[in-house]
Amino acid sequence: QVQLVESGGGLVQAGGSLRLSCAASGTTFSLYPMGWFRQAPGKEREFVALINWSSDSTSYADSVKGRFTISRDNAKNTVYLQMNSLKPEDTAVYYCARRSLLTSQYDYWGQGTQVTVSS
Repeated sequence: QVQLVESGGGLVQAGGSLRLSCAASGTTFSLYPMGWFRQAPGKEREFVALINWSSDSTSYADSVKGRFTISRDNAKNTVYLQMNSLKPEDTAVYYCARRSLLTSQYDYWGQGTQVTVSS
């Protein structure tokens, strides 16, 4: 059974940094693209970043480009999201997700980790 477990969220002041981690189990992690999403209160879940299996291709939402960096360590079955220059509007629950090789849809999700940025 595939499990994704996020960690690293917390409360940080504007301008600060956090690094989120997502540990995967029950899957051949190194085969799959992995993504990060977020959902703020009262808003729809939105895409944040995506990394392919070999880390040579990444993509970002315009709102985080230049501030956030997605990376992965296939030996540790873990994907990361380094978040710098955080803004209050980055406050959200952050989720990692596995992208299906067959459909390109995200088929497994973690439970989320809360990130709160104070002004």
